[in-house]
Parts: sequence; C-alpha cells; structure tokens
Amino acid sequence: MIVALIDSGLGLLPTSAWLRKLRPDVDLLLQLDPDGAPWGPKPEQWTINRVVETARTSIELGAEVIVIPCNTASVTALEHVRAEVGPGVPVVGTVPAIKPAAAVCRSVAVWATAATTASRYQADLIAEFGGDADVVGVACHGLADSIDRGDLVAARESIARAVEQTPGDVEGVVLGCTHYPLVIDSIVAALPDGVRLFDSAQAVAAQTIRRMDALGRPTTGNGAVIVRNSGRPGALPASAASFESGRILGAQG
Repeated sequence: MIVALIDSGLGLLPTSAWLRKLRPDVDLLLQLDPDGAPWGPKPEQWTINRVVETARTSIELGAEVIVIPCNTASVTALEHVRAEVGPGVPVVGTVPAIKPAAAVCRSVAVWATAATTASRYQADLIAEFGGDADVVGVACHGLADSIDRGDLVAARESIARAVEQTPGDVEGVVLGCTHYPLVIDSIVAALPDGVRLFDSAQAVAAQTIRRMDALGRPTTGNGAVIVRNSGRPGALPASAASFESGRILGAQG
C-alpha cells in the first residue's frame, strides 16, 4: 500500500518517520513543493488548488491513503481534498494538540507560523478545545523557513525569539507547525525546565494506520520512499539529513 504525505517542505518528515517506525513495510510517497513553498503566505485559493492537484497526482501514482501533515494545508484544503478523491480514499489531516495540552496544563502557548497564529481557524480551536486553560498564540517568525533550509543556527535564533514572546508561567507548549518537532531538542533547551511539549506527528501517524487497516486491504509493500518535488521525481533535499526524521527516511546530506 502506498501512503502519500503532502506538505510544502520538511514538515512532512516527523509524521513520515513515525509511519516508517510503526509500519516499515508500507510504501511512502513524499510530496514536497519546493517551487511553491512556503504555503502559509499564499492566497487561500492558491493553496487549495496546489494541494488538491497534488492529491490527485498522488492517486494517479497509486496512493490509497492521503495524509496532510501540514497545519496550513489542513486548515485550507483538507475538505477540498476529501471532495476531490471521494469517500473511498482516507484523507488524514493535522490539528494542533491544543486539547490534550489544555487538559493537563493551566497555561498553554501555541507556537505556530505567523499566518496560522493570526488565523480564525486557530482562534476557533483555542475556543473549542482550550477548556479552562489560559491559551495564547505565539508566532514563530522564520522558524519553519530556517528548518527547510537546514539552518540550525537561524532556527535557534527563531526559537529564542519565540521564548521571549511566551508567557513566563506557561506550563505547556503546543507545536502548531509540523516543522517544529524537527528541532524539538533545541526547543526543550530554550524553554524553562518543566515546560511540557505537545505535537501531533505520532497521533497523525497512528490515525493513518487505523484508516489504512480499516480499508481491509493488504498494507504490505516494499518499504519504499518515493519523493516528488513539485511533481518531479527526485530525492529529499540535503537539508533533510540535518534531522533524525530525515535520516530515517534516507535523506543524504
């Protein structure tokens, strides 16, 4: 079985790596979009068209399950992708882990891109799932871009700026961009001791496996990793090798 994962850049790596760990025999189709990245600042309809077309291409390449490990694309295009591929193809989106964080923390910061932080979507998620916790959004300017470049120095600088914007009494930080788990060690080092981190990559991978199994079809493949860069056959960028998730998926620097 081929599972397609769609993101503009390296944000698909954490979920893909979890799928590889949990089901090493499943074939993964990694659909990156270096020509169109980043998606966050793009007009909404542009992003919808881009993601829907990539999903359509993924089906043509044999994908039986679609995963969108990208908060921006999940916000704007998830339902459009589901409408395009039909009910026979599971489509798994990504939602920031606000609910589990708010359940165990009195104060929570949601780290995300500037576009997501300013979005009505995130505000609605906080209102719906924040419970009694004090939940604030923190825009991490430049962090996703520096991760895509494999520039760990710039990433740490972006993290430091985000820490400065984060309330000092925060008990939990939600990683609201799928890129951010790639630098989780740097985030842990920059935050005060005891702050808990929440991300959704493992949960998205687990949900993907449940949806795969529910199809009732053989899921065993060759464990291949197939990469398309804006539709072109290729390989993961060298920057992916800067991260453990990238190396698990065969990235070479």
